[in-house]
This record gives sequence, structure tokens and C-alpha cells, in this order.
Amino acid sequence: MKGSPSENADVSLTGRSLLTVQELSAAELQYLLNLSAQLKRERQHGVRGNRLERSNIALLFEKVSTRTRAAFTVAAEDEGANVTFMRATDMHLGKKESIADTARVLGRMYDGILFRGYLHETAELLAKYAGVPVWNGLSDREHPTQTVADLFTVQECFGELRDLKIVYVGDGRNNVANSLMLGAAKVGVHFVNCTPKELSPDLELVEAASRLARDTGGSVRIEREPKAAVEGANAVYTDVWVSMGEEAVFQERVDLLRPYQVTMELMRGTGHLEEGKVIFLHCLPAFHDKYTEITKEIGALEVTDDVFEAPFSRVFDQAENRMHTAKALMVATLL
Repeated sequence: MKGSPSENADVSLTGRSLLTVQELSAAELQYLLNLSAQLKRERQHGVRGNRLERSNIALLFEKVSTRTRAAFTVAAEDEGANVTFMRATDMHLGKKESIADTARVLGRMYDGILFRGYLHETAELLAKYAGVPVWNGLSDREHPTQTVADLFTVQECFGELRDLKIVYVGDGRNNVANSLMLGAAKVGVHFVNCTPKELSPDLELVEAASRLARDTGGSVRIEREPKAAVEGANAVYTDVWVSMGEEAVFQERVDLLRPYQVTMELMRGTGHLEEGKVIFLHCLPAFHDKYTEITKEIGALEVTDDVFEAPFSRVFDQAENRMHTAKALMVATLL
């Protein structure tokens, strides 16, 4: 099963990095979604490919991870690649050695590099100097590999993306919200970012997404009131209220975002719950019950347990789809 994917063969991403959703055209993003579906079908039928046979993939992680690390490891090995995992403590990255020098060394040894870390500029430097595709597995600015999985999950549920309404509720200026807004705009989705004023996304990014949406028939809107935001929604999405590195503002953030908790009442407010035309999404980990160190005293945070465990919750499909979309990204850019 060596060779280029069959679906959307007129689009080529060979040799390309993915640092931000903005780097993908609408056709290229749809190509990745369709390729993800093809590769998922193959795996469900017990087919493992060899498209990446003898390729070597470096996973560079400054931040801890469950889904990103597992998804890229399994996806690469499914297609015959070898994977090397390196934590920040395993490397000289930006400490005893410049990022540019590390990139040039790794680029001589590896065919592709996944970076998950803090500064977006680190991902940019790796891509500039490595000479091989670099994929952003999360930075302070964006999380494009998550967005591909998110949109793929919505497409699986509804058959197509255009004219659907996706509402993100919570910390509206984090990396997940940024990338989702851009990705939704590129595929003709009506996207609402529901967040308090203090956590509003960057205005320039909102304007960029709005321009993209005008070309695809979608729309982008910022909303402060959750009930108004979710009306007519096909997907309600939330994320943790306090991202890694923001632990010092934990209580302040919890107090600010309490009115933005996704509850069953809020889901009913979509008007689509009884009809089965709405899903709940979360990129995980989620603080939906009292069984974590953080929530054992204060209970659920960004989403209540009844919503998280409901039949309309697609969070574990979404998590699995990180693997299928990671595979699509590597196959598309390395072949």
C-alpha cells in the first residue's frame, strides 16, 4: 500500500510544514479531512499500510501530553515509520544549543518533526532550519493538529461541514479556540466564540478568520452570553479553563468562567438536543467530575458530568480521531 493517497489527488502537501491553520487552503484542509476518513476506514478493516516505511519521525515535547504523543506514535508506526520521543530534558533545545542548530541536526537524521511546546516562535524556527516538515502539536498561539481532528469529528457526525454552527464556550483566546476559529472559517462553518471580555481572542485573528469566512459562506462572531451563543448550534465545544503554565491564576479564572460552564440546560438551549442534531466536543483532559486532584474539592469545572457522559458527547471519538488525522498529516506531507 505504498504510494500517494487516492482521494483528492489533485492537492499536494508534500514537503510542507503545518504550524498554523492559516497555512492551509480550504481545499488542502478538506483534503486532509477526506484522507483521514480513508485511513480510518482502512484501520477499521484491519489494514495497516507501509506508506511511511523506513521514515523516521522525531517527537519533541516541552509540554506533557496524552493524546498528541499517543496519536502521532501509533499513526506513524501503523504506516511503518520509526518514532523517537524526546522531552525537553532530553535535549539542548534553546538552552545549551540554539533552536536553529538543533533543527539543522535533527533535519539531517529525521524525515519529519512534531513539536509540542510553549512558544510558537520555537516551532517557526524549527520549520525554518530543519529542512523537513515540522508539525505544530501545540504552541501558545495555535493547535492546528487538534483542529483537523475536531473538524473531522464534526464531518463524521453530520456528513458535511458547510453551514453548520459550532459554538466554542470558555477561554476564547487560547490556542484551541484560535485554531478552531480559523479552521471553521475555511470550511464554511458559522463559528461563535462565546467568552468573557477579559478572554477575548486577538482582534487581528478574528478579522483574519472573518475574511476567510466571507470566501466560504461561513461567519465568525464573538458573543458574551452563553444562552444566546448556543441557539441553533450543531456542536458545542469547550476546553479547560486554566491552560498549562497558567496555574497561578486558577481561582481567578474559575470565578470568571463559572457562568460559561457547559450544562445540560445550556445544551437544551441549542434547540437541537431532542432532535439529535447537536454534539458536545472537548479536546481533553476535561474536568467534568470530582475524580481528579483539581476537582475533588470543587467539582466539575468547564462541563458537567451529565453532558460529558451523554450519548451526544463525541469526546472519545474526537480523541481517537487525533490518531487518524495525525496519520493523514504525516502521509500527506512526507509522500
